[in-house]
Amino acid sequence: MIALTSRPLEADAFAPFGTVIAFESAAARLVNEGTALRADACALFEYASGTEPVLALYRATPKTLPLRLTLFERHPLSAQTFVSLSVPRFLVVVAPRGADGLPVAAAAQVFVGLAGMGVSYRSNQWHMPIMALGTGGDLLMLMAEHGTTEDCIEHRLAVPLLIQDDVSSERTPYGA
Repeated sequence: MIALTSRPLEADAFAPFGTVIAFESAAARLVNEGTALRADACALFEYASGTEPVLALYRATPKTLPLRLTLFERHPLSAQTFVSLSVPRFLVVVAPRGADGLPVAAAAQVFVGLAGMGVSYRSNQWHMPIMALGTGGDLLMLMAEHGTTEDCIEHRLAVPLLIQDDVSSERTPYGA
């Protein structure tokens, strides 16, 4: 078993795998006659031609740490974005791709996102399915799909990951 400890979801640490989505007041501008602040998410949405955008709601059941995980997935045709609508804490597990094309589990990284945050995984990025921690809730998901098995490629690890909690993961630089 490979033991990993979670840490707060931060843009710099997550950058090799995708983009963190979080409201940053310094980048916001007033819109709608002063009724709202708009901060554009800098996530690039990559997708292959012949795919169609899909916007879906996920209702996540709660999980608690420590947690054993074996399933990684990737989406070769599209980036995949998740934004928490009501989940207070969610787990983000990513791994680089090895020379054989499979996830390098020993180099996996674990992040905890908070309500109001999101992630956009790069296309072809190995990641574990999104999971709510402690309390369930809803997440918004955006990706493009072709309608074939190539939309989602799965890989089961022979040796599970053991994800352990880190209480510092309850704070982020985004004020959440």
